[in-house]
Amino acid sequence: MPEKTLAINRKARHNYDILETYEAGIVLTGPEVKAIRQGKVSIAEAYARVNKNEIWLYNMHISPYDPVLQRGYDPRQPRKLLMHRREIDRLMGLTQQRGLTLVPLRVYFNERGYVKIELGLAKGKKKFDRRKEIMEREMKREVERAIRRRV
Repeated sequence: MPEKTLAINRKARHNYDILETYEAGIVLTGPEVKAIRQGKVSIAEAYARVNKNEIWLYNMHISPYDPVLQRGYDPRQPRKLLMHRREIDRLMGLTQQRGLTLVPLRVYFNERGYVKIELGLAKGKKKFDRRKEIMEREMKREVERAIRRRV
């Protein structure tokens, strides 16, 4: 069974320079997994933090699974991420010392059917960096148009 992407954080690559990517498991309940399977997940405003030698994901929205009545369910509750100790220690050092951020890039099912999150170690882009990127993209399009007109 190939990987199936369920949610992508499109703003992350626009607002941040992604330096490294990591794969993390996530602790979920059964109804949450079923809701994710239906595509009721959003990571647009989500971020991750290292807290007491554990990585937690905040603001990931998982809508309630309709057939199951869940009293007191918070769709944006913090969720624990599962990673190797060495990776967590390394990320803790990088985020504290260099001011980098952990941003979720996508949520997907891996080959074995587990929900995974791709985290990006990111550095925030400045406004002029984003403008420069947009200008370069537009210039590239203009060149491609000119080449197509000649042919």
